[in-house]
Amino acid sequence: MRSLQIDDEALGGKPDLSVSTGGPSHARIASWLLSRIGAGRVREGDRLPPEEELAASLGVSRMTLRQALGSLEARGYIERRRGRSGGNFVREPRIEVDLSGLPGFTELMRRANVRAGARIVRAGIVAAPPEVASALALGRQRDVIEVVRVRSARRLPLALEETYLPAHLFPGFLDHNLAGSLYGLMRQHYGLAPHNAKEWLEPEISSAEHAELLEVEPGSALMLVTRNASTATGVAVEYARDRYRPDRTRISLNTGIDPAAVTELNVEPI
Repeated sequence: MRSLQIDDEALGGKPDLSVSTGGPSHARIASWLLSRIGAGRVREGDRLPPEEELAASLGVSRMTLRQALGSLEARGYIERRRGRSGGNFVREPRIEVDLSGLPGFTELMRRANVRAGARIVRAGIVAAPPEVASALALGRQRDVIEVVRVRSARRLPLALEETYLPAHLFPGFLDHNLAGSLYGLMRQHYGLAPHNAKEWLEPEISSAEHAELLEVEPGSALMLVTRNASTATGVAVEYARDRYRPDRTRISLNTGIDPAAVTELNVEPI
């Protein structure tokens, strides 16, 4: 961690706020700090100079500076800490995980302009646990392909993926490179890409095993996403449990109103 000083090169290129053009001062300060973060001059973990000193160097009031810092905090770029060792610390913003449309982790990271990483924890053919067999509608074909991976971005672990596929539908699957998109493999080599899915989101307390893999403290909060996916023709092809670190990701969904599901209610006045 660096404690930045006013005259540090990392804080160069300060905006000239004496002129009225270019928008409100707080917005221009926020834009300037973002540019320093984006250029890698100001890095994650850096502590900004004290607010009084930074405001004075910019020629603005502390209230104006706090407006700028508040907007960056709301967007996830700044973390404010209290106490003697507190201050305004730079942090990488959480990566948005948009579950709309079954994009897969690799595609999500591509949208965020970061490189997706994968560390394979285990991969093999196992007897399907009861909940997996039920979700995949397995009869006598009870074997499934199990792939457990730690997914990362910016070289930091973000999620723990636990994926199950019907073994009889994907022969030779384990012979492929499992470090990339599993959906891509399913689509390109087997023509069985997920098309529809039902997903459940719920908080979960991390076990000791999950905590070690995700590099968090045991008992830390995780976001569990359970998914049951099928092809366009209704063939169940995936059951998965993805555990996300909420301090590094933010899950979102795009929703809308289904006109067919809207009914007019006749409510009598009271």
